Amino acid sequence: MADLVISGGDVLLPEGLSRVDVSVTGGKVSGLHTPGTAPDAGEVIDATGRTVLPGIVDIHFHVRAPAYPERGTVLSETRAAAAGGVTTIFEMPISKPCCATPEIFEDRRAHFAQHAVVDFGLYAAPGDLTEATCDRFLDQGAIAFKIFTTPAPPGRGDEFDGLAFPEEDDQFRALKLLAGTGRPVVVHAESAALLAHFDRIARADLNPASSYSHNLSRPTVCESVAVAKLLAMNMSAGAKLHIAHVTSAETVTVLRAFAGTSDFTAETCPQYLFSTEDDVDRAGVYAKVNPPIRSKRDQDALWQAIADGTITHVTTDHAPFAKAEKAASEGNFFDAPPGSPGIETLLPGMLDAVADGRLTLKQAHDLCCANGARLYGLAPRKGTLLPGADADMAIVDPGRETVVTLGSLVTHARDVAHLWQGRRFRGRVERTLLAGRTVWNGTEVTGPEGGGRYITP
Repeated sequence: MADLVISGGDVLLPEGLSRVDVSVTGGKVSGLHTPGTAPDAGEVIDATGRTVLPGIVDIHFHVRAPAYPERGTVLSETRAAAAGGVTTIFEMPISKPCCATPEIFEDRRAHFAQHAVVDFGLYAAPGDLTEATCDRFLDQGAIAFKIFTTPAPPGRGDEFDGLAFPEEDDQFRALKLLAGTGRPVVVHAESAALLAHFDRIARADLNPASSYSHNLSRPTVCESVAVAKLLAMNMSAGAKLHIAHVTSAETVTVLRAFAGTSDFTAETCPQYLFSTEDDVDRAGVYAKVNPPIRSKRDQDALWQAIADGTITHVTTDHAPFAKAEKAASEGNFFDAPPGSPGIETLLPGMLDAVADGRLTLKQAHDLCCANGARLYGLAPRKGTLLPGADADMAIVDPGRETVVTLGSLVTHARDVAHLWQGRRFRGRVERTLLAGRTVWNGTEVTGPEGGGRYITP
């Protein structure tokens, strides 16, 4: 007898959609059955007219906990993940202090384990760039490593100590060291020197209240130059390099030029695929993110890069801030904090792209789930619904809409989600299951605090 059977739905399997019933035992998928032939079960979920997807794996997520609870907590933001059909998140190492020592890493792991509603993995910052430190992170199960090619923002040195490497020699040392770990090395890639150059010009010549000043102070060349240098260095370093949040047509051209030269992948985010700088102008400082949201030309280039396989991942870069922090910078784009919540709009946005004909359902799911599970060493436990996989699922209704309003979101940062206010996406998350347990029932989060598991490669 199974613990649970999901019946009547169209289930996304590696070969595509299939009308099968899914049985779950002990938190794992125990069988795929011709409709009507599943074993008896303690619980049956009727998914008729619905699509059953493997739970989404978001490989780029920020909550910064336990610091800054006014922005959101592990509990609040993993509850939001559950509401968005996301069953596994990978938390970035920006914290206060930075997650750059094994001791801080262990404290964060314990904190997340106490409060997370969904499964979680943790990034490490390479810290002192020694093999001893990296080996300890590996022993602790770090899902991957992260570095910035930019300096620490003013006043936030302790959050970036051991994470920010603006000098190229340190970037190369990090790539070379981390190549030996076999784990992905995710890089926020912008040129420190060019950022400083354009920021000086912008602050002297531009109106800080104009949303367009952000793009002019942080233009696409800052990103494309940094990515080109990293890819050139990686030809020697040999790291498993992953370029975070690609935003521009220029950077897409660079990625194509370096295709095949080393082991690298790239991601973009819904804010770049579904918004342009005109949307930022409408939403104000609440929609400021780094790197900036660009032009329609850049947006089109990102979609083309997805179509031809240059970009193989779509992630949220979910980064909540308190409303007071954003509101204090209204009228000053230069100094406004960068970040926007996005964990609840990832899957509806990708389902809308399917409805538009931009992607097949399998392509959309690969981009925001299965490709990440494979890259980070979690497949087939995550990212599939084959027997033996974790019974993590998002049951969606492709015929219903998700209408985003600030009050409708679960994230603690709902009051600063202006970028998504009023959006209508075709596709709605009706139920989320973690290890066969419902953690979102379509109207409320039902998963328990601390119910998420620590995930290692």
